[in-house]
Amino acid sequence: MRANPDSGRLLKWIPSAPPAGLPLLEAQNDDHWTGMDAPPQRRTSLAGFRTVSLLTLASRILGFARDSAMAGVFGLGEILDAFTLAFRIPNLARSLFGEGALTTAFLPEFVATESKSGPDAARRLATAVASRLALLLTGLVIAAEFVLAALHRAADSEYQIRLIELLALMTPYLLLICLAALAGAMLQAQRRFIWPALVPVLLNLWWLAAVAATAMLVVDPERRIRWIAASLLVGGLLQLLLPAAVLRRSGWGMLAADDDARAQSRSVFRAMLPTIVAASISQFNTVLDSLLAWAFASPAAARWTGGQQLVEPGTAAALYFAQRLYQFPLGLIGVAVGTVLYPTLAAHAASRDFSKLKDDLTHGLAVALSVALPASGGLVVLASPVTTVLFQHGRFTADDGLLTARIMAIYGSVAWAAIALFLIQRGFFAVGDRQTPLRTGLTAVAFNLVLTPLGAWLGGGQGLAAATALTTLFHLVISFRLLQRHQISIDWGRLRGRAARSLLATAAMMAICAILLLLMRTASPALRLGVALPAGIVIYLAVARATRLSEPFELLRPRRPGMQSVEGTA
Repeated sequence: MRANPDSGRLLKWIPSAPPAGLPLLEAQNDDHWTGMDAPPQRRTSLAGFRTVSLLTLASRILGFARDSAMAGVFGLGEILDAFTLAFRIPNLARSLFGEGALTTAFLPEFVATESKSGPDAARRLATAVASRLALLLTGLVIAAEFVLAALHRAADSEYQIRLIELLALMTPYLLLICLAALAGAMLQAQRRFIWPALVPVLLNLWWLAAVAATAMLVVDPERRIRWIAASLLVGGLLQLLLPAAVLRRSGWGMLAADDDARAQSRSVFRAMLPTIVAASISQFNTVLDSLLAWAFASPAAARWTGGQQLVEPGTAAALYFAQRLYQFPLGLIGVAVGTVLYPTLAAHAASRDFSKLKDDLTHGLAVALSVALPASGGLVVLASPVTTVLFQHGRFTADDGLLTARIMAIYGSVAWAAIALFLIQRGFFAVGDRQTPLRTGLTAVAFNLVLTPLGAWLGGGQGLAAATALTTLFHLVISFRLLQRHQISIDWGRLRGRAARSLLATAAMMAICAILLLLMRTASPALRLGVALPAGIVIYLAVARATRLSEPFELLRPRRPGMQSVEGTA
């Protein structure tokens, strides 16, 4: 029986051997294969997606556990506001280098060098890039520490001093985590996805241990938060040492760079700059929310607004917790699909096969949206019980939970858009077009800079979140319109039909969840969530099955024995 031409397309994204210059073979015509009937080499990409997704899921769950512990120990307030902002600024580098710019710019060059000149040349390139990156970031860290020292001398309140001291403690973290991202990119080039995805799991375990230890041993909250900040530096070092040790053990240790490697490293950094800006937009906008929330909640801000406090203390931390929940589907779906899909898109671009590139990008978006849309709906309708169950204990009050839930619902409403935007940018990057994402990103930043102060004035923390949500939609619209004018335009007709069916299933899911929450309003939050969440998933899958929406089920099919392992010899 002839299979649906779309069935199993995700399953061909990682074939069994790399071509010259790129890590993955071109996708082949898959019209006669279903996801379950495809030969083993065509199912490896789904194995890769599952491997990355499961480890990302483990990391996110542990991340929620650590956030829950932090919320219970400190509650929303000035201390947690300062810590979350101080952590987010250097952690922005991890999001950029670990989930975008470095891998996008370095990985194709690294694999092409290995294919053309051998593994020793690839190792020399890695050494040159690592040396240049370490030098650049070391200079940045030293400069930042001097600036923070000057700000510390000029600070006139404990509110400012707390943030400056925490920033000084955590700024070196960005050096460690960016070098760890480079090691992870080398492992990804060998299709060894386990170790790079395992690194965040270890950080979260370390963080949880630090929170538990300081809660038992340190009484003063100010000293406790500083000990936790210092412990993250040790966690960053562990994140670097693990992939570096795996590389060395597998014969991929560093070799002294030669002139060719240094020249190649310069081209990697030239390619990386516009990618960094493009990839940083969504992260920058959410960090801007937290920065403005901290600034507007300060005693100094009240003097500028005639005594009116635009944002209440604790809003920066509430924004952080809500953003963590909103970014859960982005990391689990968008980054995982993008990690597996991007090398194949680059392979199609290298062979000038834009028809296959368009086909795979369209199907990648359809698969991602089939999970992202219900995830967005779930974040909106289940915001209150999720927030209560995860965070509302210890010093985290019911009012804290209400503020966080409202912000979470606003962010969650556009989680699907952030995921679609992430994949669209991968399409541009695959064909070497880094200027279009750069231009659209800068336009989105300008749009957000206008909206966020207005949002804070009109709606406090919720207004800040709404401004960023509108910016995400605006960024997606302009990126999509430019993509449709490009040689890699997607098949909008096919994507629209699948998105419509996914929206229908999502609406049914949200309706059932809302009804169950209303009927169980006197039950405990954990019970309400425990009933509504699985019921919503079942309804979504049932409607998807009834409307012949196949994409969600591609991700649910178990891997059969004999399928090639995507992580190789990890």
